[in-house]
Amino acid sequence: MSAEVRTAVPLAVMGYTILEQALADLEGTLDRVAAIGYQGVETYGLVEEYGPERVRRAAEAAGLAITSAHTPFPAGDGAEALLDVAEALGASTLVWSMEREEFDSPDAIWSGVERVNVAAENAARRGLTIGYHNHFAEFSQVFGGRQAYDVLLGLLDPRVVLELDAYWARMGGADPAEVLARLGDRVRLIHIKDGPAVSYEDDLMVPIGEGAMDWERILGTPSGLRWHIVELERLSVDTFDALERSYRHLVGLGVSQGSVAA
Repeated sequence: MSAEVRTAVPLAVMGYTILEQALADLEGTLDRVAAIGYQGVETYGLVEEYGPERVRRAAEAAGLAITSAHTPFPAGDGAEALLDVAEALGASTLVWSMEREEFDSPDAIWSGVERVNVAAENAARRGLTIGYHNHFAEFSQVFGGRQAYDVLLGLLDPRVVLELDAYWARMGGADPAEVLARLGDRVRLIHIKDGPAVSYEDDLMVPIGEGAMDWERILGTPSGLRWHIVELERLSVDTFDALERSYRHLVGLGVSQGSVAA
């Protein structure tokens, strides 16, 4: 077995990518994702429609692991209900983001972080983990020579793990490979998307490997990643065709691991 295969990270799909299809046919959609070779799914928008138990059964029947749940931070009213759902779903990590305006100043960051840290404490009591997912403001905003992302990391409860959205990090002016390298073991998940990397609001996504992102370099960076998660938004091509092309590219590079040969 080659070194590339041994070090490849399992490949999953972000639920938003297949949301329209899964809302029409949950089981059929997850079966189709698994047939391509994907090994997991990060849930988004499905529990509200089907309930956590059915989503969990459908993923298990398809042979897909639930990598994480993209769901609001369990803090304040409704926190325990969110954690109940995560447990029923079988999602050990709950991932969400702060709002763009919460990176307008260091004080705003601190105010937002309090919510995340409360969520981390609530989750820890259940044996669950909170993950933080970035957009672009974390990297585009700079205070006293420090990126807002670094300010954020210095304030977050150390139990909070990271889900790096490498495309949005690049849109914020960062080098995703450099970010991965310095995050070390704290970064567990990565969102993989591709496109022209020109406009946060307007970019159309393309299959992985057909846009501006150098995924061989990014995903070849040593890190703590446990899952590679393909997320394709605002596609101009068929979703499953894009997922197949993305799978072939990432598994073909040897950076991601699937269940079907590329």
